[in-house]
Amino acid sequence: MNAARVRTEEAYAYRYKQQYSNNPVQQRASVIEGYFQQEDLVKAMAIRKVNKTLCGLLGILVVTAFVSYYFAMNCELTLNTLSRQITTLNDENAELQNNLDRLKSFNNVDTKMIQQNLLQKAEKVMEVPAVKSVESVEKQPAKSAPFNWLIGY
Repeated sequence: MNAARVRTEEAYAYRYKQQYSNNPVQQRASVIEGYFQQEDLVKAMAIRKVNKTLCGLLGILVVTAFVSYYFAMNCELTLNTLSRQITTLNDENAELQNNLDRLKSFNNVDTKMIQQNLLQKAEKVMEVPAVKSVESVEKQPAKSAPFNWLIGY
């Protein structure tokens, strides 16, 4: 196993030398030394695409929520307007029903009076001479207000 590792390192070094030996610019050692975490470009790109997709879906859902809220509020305002109109019509209908009942009661009374024939026109008018009264009424003088005496003075 150790031999395989040595061969791999040799193959890597050989490729490295071949790659940079043709290049006229010499590769210099970096000025900053240390361990720096290298980004996995494929993984980062995949995460970025997923994030953009999710942000787009969230934006679409937010816009859809606003539009549906607008339509819900519009329908609620329409229902409130119709409810007020229905209440007004019901009140007017109650007043008209009361008037109709009153007129029906007058009509019923009139119909009963006609059926019973209680109201008839006089067929004959009688004239009666004025009668003189036998007793004469004497006029008494008007009394003044009574005087109240105070007792003890």
